[in-house]
Amino acid sequence: MNHSNELSNVEKIKQLVDYLNLQRNAYYNENSPNISDAEYDRIFDELVELEKQTGFVLSNSPTQTVGYTPISELPKVKHPVPLLSLDKTKQVQDLISFAGKQPVLFMLKLDGLTTKLVYENGTLVEASTRGDGEIGEIITHNIPAYVDVPLSIPYQERLVIVGESFIPTNDFERLKETLRDGKGEPYKNGRNLAAGSVRSLDPANCAGRCLHFMPFNVLEGLDDSSFPFPDSRAMKVSSLFDYGFQPCPYIAANQPLTSELVNQYIEKLTALADNKHLPIDGIVMIFDSLDYSQKCGRTGHHYKDGLAFKFEDETYETTLRNIEWTPTRFGEIAPVGIFDPVEIDGCFVSRATLHNLTFIKELELVPGCRISVSKRNMIIPHIEENLERGHYVNAVPPACPCCGSQTRIYQRKGNDGRLIETVHCDNPNCDSQIRKRFTHFVGKKAMNIEGLSETTLEKFLTLGYLQTFPDIYHLNEHQEEILQLEGFGKKSFERLWNSITSSRNTTFVRFLVSMDIPMVGRTKSRILDTVFHGSLQEFFDAASGDYDFTQLDDFGDTLNQNIHDWFSDENNLILWHELQKELIFEERKEMNTMMKENVFTGCTIVATGKLAHFTRDEINSKIIELGAKAGSSVTKKTNYLICGEKAGSKLTKAQALGIKILSEDEFLEMIA
Repeated sequence: MNHSNELSNVEKIKQLVDYLNLQRNAYYNENSPNISDAEYDRIFDELVELEKQTGFVLSNSPTQTVGYTPISELPKVKHPVPLLSLDKTKQVQDLISFAGKQPVLFMLKLDGLTTKLVYENGTLVEASTRGDGEIGEIITHNIPAYVDVPLSIPYQERLVIVGESFIPTNDFERLKETLRDGKGEPYKNGRNLAAGSVRSLDPANCAGRCLHFMPFNVLEGLDDSSFPFPDSRAMKVSSLFDYGFQPCPYIAANQPLTSELVNQYIEKLTALADNKHLPIDGIVMIFDSLDYSQKCGRTGHHYKDGLAFKFEDETYETTLRNIEWTPTRFGEIAPVGIFDPVEIDGCFVSRATLHNLTFIKELELVPGCRISVSKRNMIIPHIEENLERGHYVNAVPPACPCCGSQTRIYQRKGNDGRLIETVHCDNPNCDSQIRKRFTHFVGKKAMNIEGLSETTLEKFLTLGYLQTFPDIYHLNEHQEEILQLEGFGKKSFERLWNSITSSRNTTFVRFLVSMDIPMVGRTKSRILDTVFHGSLQEFFDAASGDYDFTQLDDFGDTLNQNIHDWFSDENNLILWHELQKELIFEERKEMNTMMKENVFTGCTIVATGKLAHFTRDEINSKIIELGAKAGSSVTKKTNYLICGEKAGSKLTKAQALGIKILSEDEFLEMIA
């Protein structure tokens, strides 16, 4: 090994140890973390790797202990059996390999404060925190404030159990509105509030905090001859029901494990946690046999009888430099956060949508603040948190950044009933709005005209070649001028004109999508195509009349109003009729499969996740062919959910509602 490189690594280890210990102190002793859990884990993993490479391990390394040595005024207690954590992974395959042929339990990884309870002769005699794993803090005086901890139980032998102290997510959302931490700032999460409450010197501070205790392990007790399964962790934990506890939910899994089976366990437990408002940050897989677990041994940091599967997105700290506002085609001015580049999953990220004004206000975002950034589902950059709150100033631009028109704030109700604020430009002639509407019109889901990028459209609009959509079909009148433009030659223009000509042959669905009626995309257009038999005239008569679109599935009041409002605008009516003169509509083909009864006829089917055999449009088309409805969201009316890879919230909701879940292969088998 290169000596200078070795020295560099040793210095790096010292820096990482010092930094992590500072963060541990802020997290455990001050209840005011400076970095996210995911960022801590990332740096921790870097330290572990360097220690493996160099063989250099400091005595105060966080890899050798758990938590941080308490420095509060609370009395201390030494744990005879160290309360260590588990090694972690984000790979399902690691769980399968780790389990081997042993029976395992899949258990919720609660996001709270690890707590130990000791009972003697049926009476609670001591409660303590994990602390650094070896030495904890006594918190017995605060136990009466808990919601569900029995002070006496009908078990007369010594019983020592370990679990998690936490505040349910719904209770935290209510409590955070009024409570403040030691710095006078709102609590960022339920874990911080739970930790601060549990470790309070004054029990009165715990009262009304909705503290719960959920045991996940039995350290001593329940091992006499009267107990039928002394070697089963699951049976011991389950037996705690008999003594007034609510043990941590788990699934006992027998071999062999498969990726599909493990994912099902994880999804089921995640849905259960959501339904019961339990705060979790992962799933634990641990051996059921206590004898086998003991043989696995431990390190200074973790036991070797299980793995913690963590599924939260990795977050990275950076600095927000600017908020850019860009008008959309509907007039809303969308905010985008620009920040110092961070490397996530091998690529550098420097911008993320800020969604709306409400999002900015809630995070108190201002240029210059430190933020944590993630890639949700490893795809979409997202600002997770503002790490320097308290400096917010009005972020609303007074004028549209494109046309200079005065902006206004529009309020609407979100899906959860909350009030959402957005910023708008009301100028219909705003250049940015016009350009983006043209971009939508020529897009793949609409008229599918290749060669008209947003940059090219901007040129043509500036030069006056385009004013309305029908003008696209007369661009040949400007051929000579276009050939003089940079980037255009005879062949490139021919390709463009051929694409324009081909787009003249179109369908009801493509035409309706291209009209860009708010909330009317491909899914809704397909439904309208079916209802009105592919007739633009039938649909026009309904839309310009008093037809009630809410009678159609998934057509709410807002969408109904959007359609009627669009057709009440004179400019839209002119566009509707004039554009049709340029187009040839394909004769609508009735799908034979729609006429045939099958298991899916009349059902509502939603697809989610990445599918192997279909694009999203293709799977929705197939669903409609089967005489079913292609839904966009999971509701009580949904009959089936087709799941691909990286299925998210739709899967969780479907599980909670008891909706039939199909893999893509299962769906294909049923329609074969």
